[in-house]
Amino acid sequence: MGEKKKPLAGKTIVLNKKVRRDYFIDERFEAGISLQGWEVKSLRAGKIEIVESYILLKDNEAYLFGALITPLPTSSSFINETQRNRKLLLHRLELNKLIGAVERKGFTLVPTALYWKNGKVKLEIGVGRGKKMHDKRQTEKKRDWERQKARLIRR
Repeated sequence: MGEKKKPLAGKTIVLNKKVRRDYFIDERFEAGISLQGWEVKSLRAGKIEIVESYILLKDNEAYLFGALITPLPTSSSFINETQRNRKLLLHRLELNKLIGAVERKGFTLVPTALYWKNGKVKLEIGVGRGKKMHDKRQTEKKRDWERQKARLIRR
């Protein structure tokens, strides 16, 4: 009859590659994300941008700010906000770790990836420190040297 749909388990929706360049990521957390129905349909189509988004903690809860989910043309015409704040679903112990890292140690919370897990959308949160310009240059030099070594070894 019809073809079976492929399972979405472990499928990455979007990666935030800019995070690797701008931050030293020390720890990663997995969080659920509270979405509306049209947003889930748009995520299945891959219509999201998290490059300019960030995570803030307020009232002992975590929120994703600045993520742009583009609605599908077939979705309802009553879509009020495409760039609304979305609540992140974390356990209390994880929230306490994040709050401690941000307040005491001066770390930043950034979204690193969005993916499917058991039919649910998960957001990977990176806890990291911002890189300075000389850190970025040093990382680039190190990466270039590793590539050169690999090229020389292959010969």
